[in-house]
Parts: sequence; C-alpha cells; structure tokens
Amino acid sequence: MQQSNSNRTFLTNPFVVCLLAMVCCGLWGSAFPCIKIGYQMFRIAADDTASQILFAGYRFMLAGVFTIIIGSIFGRKFLLPQRASMGKILKLCMLQTVLQYLFFYIGLAHTTGVKASIIEAVNVFVAIFVASIFFHQEKLTTRKLIGCVIGFCGVILINLTGTGIETSMSLIGEGFIFFSTVAYAFSSVCLKHYSKAENPVVLSGYQFLLGGFIMSICGGIMGGHVRAFYGKSIAMLFYLAFISAVAYTLWGILLKYNPISKVAVYGFMNPVFGVILSAVLLPGENEELGMKSIVALILVCAGIYVVNYVSPKQKDEAKSRKGTL
Repeated sequence: MQQSNSNRTFLTNPFVVCLLAMVCCGLWGSAFPCIKIGYQMFRIAADDTASQILFAGYRFMLAGVFTIIIGSIFGRKFLLPQRASMGKILKLCMLQTVLQYLFFYIGLAHTTGVKASIIEAVNVFVAIFVASIFFHQEKLTTRKLIGCVIGFCGVILINLTGTGIETSMSLIGEGFIFFSTVAYAFSSVCLKHYSKAENPVVLSGYQFLLGGFIMSICGGIMGGHVRAFYGKSIAMLFYLAFISAVAYTLWGILLKYNPISKVAVYGFMNPVFGVILSAVLLPGENEELGMKSIVALILVCAGIYVVNYVSPKQKDEAKSRKGTL
C-alpha cells in the first residue's frame, strides 16, 4: 500500500507527468520520419498498403516481446497475464493496435499526410469526451475544451502549407483516419479503466504481441511482402518496436494515475515533434522548420498549460483532502 501511494505521488507530480509525456511524444514523433525511412530500407512502396500492414505487424509483435522482457526484468519475474485478463488484452489489441492501424494505413493511402496529421490530433478531444461522457472518469469543463482548442490550433498551423488545407473528404480516406482516432481514444480510456486492477505493462506487452500477430496475418492475406532484411533495416525495425514498447507503456502508466485530460492533451505534441524531426532526418523537408513551427509549439504548450492549470483554491482543497485521509 505504501509503495502504491509512493508511486501515485511521484507519477501525479506535474513535472514528472510533463517529462514522461514529452518522452512519449518525442518517441512517437520520431516514428513519422523513421517509418518513411523504414519503408525505403525494406523497399515498401507508398501505395503498398498490404506490405505496410505486414511491416506494422512485425513491428508490434516485436514491441510486445520488448515490453514483456523489459517488464519482467524490472519486476524480477516473468510477466504472464492471468486468464481473467485475456478478454481485456483482446479488447485493447483490437482497439489500440488492429483497428487503429488498419484504419490508419488504409486511410493514409487515400488522403494527404497533412490532413491525416490534423485529423489524428482530434483523438485528444475524443479521448476526453469518451472519458467524461461514456465512462464518467472525469468532468468535462470549459477550461479543458479551451485548452484543447488552443492546442488543436497549433496542430493545424504546423500543417498549413502555402496553399492552405484541402477540404475535400472521403469515407475511405479522411473517414478511416477519423475511425482510427476514435479507436485510439477508446483504447486510452479502456487502458485507464483496466489499469485500476491490472498491471499496465502486462496489458501493453500482450496486446502488442496479439495485435501484431493479427496484423501480420491480415497483411499476409492481403498479399503483403517485407524484404531486404539487413543490418540497418533490422536496426530500424528494432527502433520502431522500441518506440511502441516504451512510449505506450509509459503512457499507460501515466493514465493509470492521472485523469485522461491531463495526459491526453500532450498528444498535440506528436505532430509537432513529427514535423520537426522529419525536417531534421528527412532530406528536403528542412523548410518545415521556422517561425511557423515555433508559434505552433507555443500554441500547443499553451493548450497543455490551460488543461493542466490548477488554481490556488483547488490546490488548497487537494491538500485538505489528503490531510483527512
């Protein structure tokens, strides 16, 4: 009990939440350019959705193995899910890994990266709405909505091009990207709910393993192929698996101890990191850096601050509640 209270105190500290959430977003942001580089290394064409799904399946199966091994080392025992946990793991893998990425990869093949990035950022709104309205995990306040709108403006700004944003829509393109965000939002809320009685590391590891296996089967049935395995390409695959293993596990731990809104709002940093890191790592994309990126970053940080702001009165009330426990 003392250990649990110590973990809660540490993992609800605003600085710790900010630091760990930024680590997650930095890792996820690096996935944008690294996936593109990975496709080049493995000779996967931009329109070869089946091979992309198969590649993602390999990545997530490997991420599951990494998560289980790392969790077992830190826990000093091999992590095995209980029989009663398998239903939760199946639901999570279908939402977080299978549905999210199937919708995402198919949708991305029928829309632009700019529109996909903006629509993906809607998952912050969806996660907060789902947590508030459907699961009643927290209250939906005007301050949270204002903070989300400010952060969302930053995402739109960093994705604006000289010609603006095309507004045409299609079900299999932008519609599938939106379904992807809904699946991710529900997975975040479910992970928080399940983590009350379950180890989030176990949930993360085995849902990745199962979800990656299902995606590999789907990609293979669709006719996908992943070739050109050599030193650098394997290292890139391992890094992408590492991203998922570390970022999603840390995110799950943060969700276990904090309200959805205080964690989910950091998701606005994903496309910001993605654009900045793409400019650094990918040839020909360094023109994306500049004043636009700085202003977008300021807007996203302002939105995060507004959502996480705690008034002196609320701080005093929180201290009073702790004193009565």
